[in-house]
Amino acid sequence: MTTTARPRAEQHAPATQAQLQSQEKLRRSLKPRHLTMIALGGAIGTGLFVASGNTIATAGPGGALLAYVVIGFMVFLLMQSLGEMATYLPVSGAFEEYSTRFVSPSFGFAIGWNYWYNWAITVAAELVAAALIMRYWLPDVPSWIWSGAFLLILFLLNALSTRAYGESEFWFSLVKVVTVVIFLVLGILMIVGILGGESPGFENWTTGEAPFVGGGLGILAIFMVAGFSFQGTELVGVAAGEAEDPEKNVPKAIRTVFVRILLFYVGAITVIGFLIPHTSPNLLTSDVEDISISPFTLVFENAGVLAAASVMNAVILTAILSAGNSGLYASTRMLWALADGGKAPRFLAKVNRRGVPMNALLVTTLVGGASFLTTFIGDGDAYVWLVSASGLAGFIVWMGIAWSHYRFRRAYTTQGHDLADLPYRARFFPLGPVVALVLCAVVILGQNYQAFLGEVDLLGALTAYIGLPLFLALWFGHKLVTGSKMVRYEEADLTRVRD
Repeated sequence: MTTTARPRAEQHAPATQAQLQSQEKLRRSLKPRHLTMIALGGAIGTGLFVASGNTIATAGPGGALLAYVVIGFMVFLLMQSLGEMATYLPVSGAFEEYSTRFVSPSFGFAIGWNYWYNWAITVAAELVAAALIMRYWLPDVPSWIWSGAFLLILFLLNALSTRAYGESEFWFSLVKVVTVVIFLVLGILMIVGILGGESPGFENWTTGEAPFVGGGLGILAIFMVAGFSFQGTELVGVAAGEAEDPEKNVPKAIRTVFVRILLFYVGAITVIGFLIPHTSPNLLTSDVEDISISPFTLVFENAGVLAAASVMNAVILTAILSAGNSGLYASTRMLWALADGGKAPRFLAKVNRRGVPMNALLVTTLVGGASFLTTFIGDGDAYVWLVSASGLAGFIVWMGIAWSHYRFRRAYTTQGHDLADLPYRARFFPLGPVVALVLCAVVILGQNYQAFLGEVDLLGALTAYIGLPLFLALWFGHKLVTGSKMVRYEEADLTRVRD
């Protein structure tokens, strides 16, 4: 491992050297196929399989399609920004490291803890969802048994090795990808009238208020849903820290993002819009607890697929376990990075002989399990608040990616480096990160705009936005205690990590 020296900011050298030494303990064992599937499968989950129906019911086929295209383009820009930084600096700290180096240590502190908390709570949410799915087959078995069993499985997959995580995620994601591809093929055959009876034509795009339902507010509401659906695409940035040949393989994985957005989400919304009218009551009531009315299930049933509900139940269980698996991996690596950088207790930076940060994994697993147990306290009120507090975390991290990239590129050119030397260069700079930043802000601020229409719903507003003041408290609290300042372009740490 070698480093290229940077001309300035020598006061950061000790921390950087410690970071580089610890980085050697994490093994680059994720192969290109692992990284590609992590990138492909990161955003495929219940947001696509279940919530896609409700988006069409809310905004109509045209409104839902427009919302997903806009948010998809935003994610494409974000992945371009992340790809440039992750290829130049492939470390498991990812967003925390970039925010610390290019924005400020306090911002990096807040981003890191925010991201860890988000995924730790998400693991708990996936445990609840997995137990609900299992009720379909075995309704008499207590939910906590399934949740505990799945948590143990996820822990073992992550504890075994990084390769074990990558391999399990490869197969989890492959199931999701194959399901979507089959859905799109069958859907197109049904649209043209080859399968499932006579072609519906454009009837469902012109029925009632279609193609746009609810006007601009309807589309804005779907922005939130679409944004949540794409959460997880940034996982490739975390995985870059343990990827083989990151300069070659990270860009390859990043390039698949646009194809995924175009094919999976936009394609699925288009197929559903053609085949199911937006007025269908099944779309209005799509819920993970009743997968029999998922739009995917409805289309598969109309295509003549036997036991469509059971098939989709199994696929969605796979998607849920995939999200929990990735969530445990990402939050563990972020906690390790925080400890490695002195922003969390040092014992969490310990890595075992298999290259797994076991202490960070144990703590994250315990937090996820404890969060799940809050579902039994006060009718689950504590759990609802925990999930609400993490609701905006992903969008805040996305804003951090865009801001960090803007400042990284400015620092890079300010310190006299040639852009041609970048192993991967993001398109559309500086417009790309700026547009992504603005769109993320719109999503965050519009999270629950309904709470401010008519009679103000203070509880609804607090539930939706509580994650924002928590993040700001971490940011400015750290700044108040440490006195850290914004990193100047001339002093930004551009030290590279190479194998």
